[in-house]
Amino acid sequence: MGQLSEILALARERAEKMGLPYAGALTPHEAQSVLERAPGAKLVDVRTRAELEWVGRVLGSVEIEWNSWPAGERNPNFLAQLQHQVDPEAVVLFLCRSGARSHNAAVLAQGAGYSACYNVLEGFEGDRDAHGQRGHIGGWRHAGLPWVQG
Repeated sequence: MGQLSEILALARERAEKMGLPYAGALTPHEAQSVLERAPGAKLVDVRTRAELEWVGRVLGSVEIEWNSWPAGERNPNFLAQLQHQVDPEAVVLFLCRSGARSHNAAVLAQGAGYSACYNVLEGFEGDRDAHGQRGHIGGWRHAGLPWVQG
């Protein structure tokens, strides 16, 4: 992986090509490199408590549910919880199962004044394979990055 500036520039280019309203989009390996190289960078995992407990979690991440379990209702306190736990000047990387909820969280945070929001593409589990299962195509876990079960 290259220098921090190169990784973030690539993420910005991706965001521009994809028409994203936040700073950038990172692959899981790029996200890990940013966390290692950018002091104060935060990984915000927006998956449900059930996903964190049953599927796995990234140690050291800030865990704020985007949706609640089991109802699936949107967390009305997401932004307040984010503001309480993460400095708006920090580089903030959002992670979910596949990249959709984390995209929404990055949009919300960018609109609320967070200046360096990045979505982790592929999420924790990646896309579904031909059998409808996640964890085999893309994602943080499939990339062999650090995580723990339950």
